[in-house]
Amino acid sequence: MKILIVSPSYLPEIGAAPSRITNMAEGLSALGVNVEVLTCLPNYPYGRIFEGYRGIFSKKEVVNGITVFRYWTYATVSKKPLIRLFGMCAFSFTLWRFAFKWKRIKSYDKIIIQTPPILSAASAMLLFRCCYRKKVLLNVSDLWPLSAVELGAVKEGSTYYRVMAGIERFLYRKATAYQGQSQEIVEHVRLYVPEKQSFLYRNLQPGVLTAVHPEPHRPPFKIVYAGLLGVAQNILELIQQINFKELGVELHLFGGGNQAQEIEKFLDGEDRGIFYHGTLPKAQMREELIRYDASIIPLTIPIKGAVPSKLFDLLPLGIPILFCGGGEGEYIVRQYQLGLVSAPRDYIQLSENIRAMSQLSDETYLQMRRNCLDASQGVFSFEKQLNAYKLFLDKV
Repeated sequence: MKILIVSPSYLPEIGAAPSRITNMAEGLSALGVNVEVLTCLPNYPYGRIFEGYRGIFSKKEVVNGITVFRYWTYATVSKKPLIRLFGMCAFSFTLWRFAFKWKRIKSYDKIIIQTPPILSAASAMLLFRCCYRKKVLLNVSDLWPLSAVELGAVKEGSTYYRVMAGIERFLYRKATAYQGQSQEIVEHVRLYVPEKQSFLYRNLQPGVLTAVHPEPHRPPFKIVYAGLLGVAQNILELIQQINFKELGVELHLFGGGNQAQEIEKFLDGEDRGIFYHGTLPKAQMREELIRYDASIIPLTIPIKGAVPSKLFDLLPLGIPILFCGGGEGEYIVRQYQLGLVSAPRDYIQLSENIRAMSQLSDETYLQMRRNCLDASQGVFSFEKQLNAYKLFLDKV
């Protein structure tokens, strides 16, 4: 079986989106599937093309055994709507250069298209499904534009919303089958296309660190946040509201995004028990994470279908979770006793949870860590999911 994955994000970019697609591609390749990737020149999350890729329009390379085709995009982290829209449209146009590789396209058995970004997904759907009549699986990682409405970025009923909602339904109708990263996403898409096959493909992580041995925490209790520093997480507001030094704990931040500079400015010259370390490569980040006693996962509001990928990053490392959110993520943390939960932006309850976790007995804390490891090897095992997914692809 030969598959093409179309996604704007891929290695060496960092973050949930490139991690999910990279793991999928490399995992399928390890199972004997011939996988290729069509993506952008790497730029996420910095908003600029990476060194080694600048000044070119396209590049073909082999990354960890995967053939990758990269095309130019307009890289930006601007908050201005028109600039962001132009950035979303750029790859939608440049990916059509791939249309001239007709012999290669005909060789693919199936195409997997990532959405969002919804515009590049629609462009890829037109190319591969409507023009080349290939079997297409739609990989839905976010319910756009619904999530934009919930975040307050888009007004429901506006012209922009109606156009995007129309494109969303077009993608569902045209796809041969679909997969979602949460049960809520799968059920949402099923409302529009109940007749189509679906698969719950969570953003799980390969069990690469097999020698993790849970240990009791030692003072000071160290909490880590590693991920995007953006509006949906709003780490800036969190650190403005909670003085971690007064709680007797430390918070260590890793990542980039449009709040990074504001966070650095806020922390400059003031000791609040918070430390910002910038970004680290994925492999190095995993080694870094095991040094911490807990991790915080914040969402500013409950977003339908959103299960933070960081949750599944942490389970194989046995790191208990301070979850600030609702929906399916809250259910998972409570159901499998992976940590403590507070409502979005409830910083009083979050502070109480931080204090409570830092004061747990060794026995209770170690059990929480074992719960994370057990979940990663059982119901949230990357390897088990991937084997089931390959069987799904064979049948589609």
